[in-house]
Amino acid sequence: MLLLLADDAFRDHVAGPGHPEQPARLAAVAEAFARPELDGAVRRLAPRTATDAELERVHHRAMLDRLGALEGRIGRLDADTGVSERSVELARLAAGAGLAATEALAAGDASAAVCAVRPPGHHATPERSMGFCLINNVAVTAAALAEAGERVLVADFDAHHGNGTQDCFVDDDRVLFVSWHQYPLYPGTGHPTERGVGAGEGTSVNVAVPAGATGDLYLESLDGVVGQVIDRFAPTWLLVSAGFDAHERDPLTDLALRSGDFGRIVSVLRSAVPSGRTVVFLEGGYDLDALRDSMAATAAALLGEVVHPEAPTSGGPRGDVLDRLATVHGLR
Repeated sequence: MLLLLADDAFRDHVAGPGHPEQPARLAAVAEAFARPELDGAVRRLAPRTATDAELERVHHRAMLDRLGALEGRIGRLDADTGVSERSVELARLAAGAGLAATEALAAGDASAAVCAVRPPGHHATPERSMGFCLINNVAVTAAALAEAGERVLVADFDAHHGNGTQDCFVDDDRVLFVSWHQYPLYPGTGHPTERGVGAGEGTSVNVAVPAGATGDLYLESLDGVVGQVIDRFAPTWLLVSAGFDAHERDPLTDLALRSGDFGRIVSVLRSAVPSGRTVVFLEGGYDLDALRDSMAATAAALLGEVVHPEAPTSGGPRGDVLDRLATVHGLR
């Protein structure tokens, strides 16, 4: 059984006219879960609102106060990040979805969960909202699990580097952050030499892939250097920042994955932790058909099934990405 944490209210977040992070994205996700292959295997669970104490594990009080000042208003946090009247309320609900998911999974209610939430979160740093993101949803859940004594793997395959998540745990040895992202690209972070500091040294792993990269490079990294780092860390929970903007049709990026690639990547990742310990969070993905098909492939993979609306890809540029990463992490 797969839990789906969703709420129609998330469609009330409007980042601005013509903004790519649009309410229609949730309709595309709903279409993915309506596929006959998933019939009878998905149960909806209502998200809950995160408390101030839960948010303050990763975000500074001053940042949350700035957000609170925009509650019930239309405004902007930066050039890319807008809010409408319910956005701040819904950001807190999105941040609580992962907490509700882990509570249900810990009780044995399902084998995995998907949080189909808006606004997304992985660019939100401890100090600021940015890049379409208000509150860092995956970081809020990771911090709660770490505080409970778990070892948390956050795997982020959004085409944009999850700078906010990295910043939240850069010096924390309880959370392993692995990001596959196009480099260079917004927000300009995620160089392979960014590997954590202090107690967290070695727990930030940045797979900076070139434009045009295909899914085989991601899988090779999991079979090699990234897989070795994950095995060494020995996670007890997996949280996935599932941004599907690495798809070849996405209008904001230049990667060349297809929906079948995401299914294969998630199939490998889920094997890193026991059943019932995986939560997927919706991040980017701005071509609606690609988002629908990629989420369908991901959901099926979480159930141990194969649904590939498009075949996986191979043969794209690779450069010396994996060799450099192995050197940086002392695996040569």
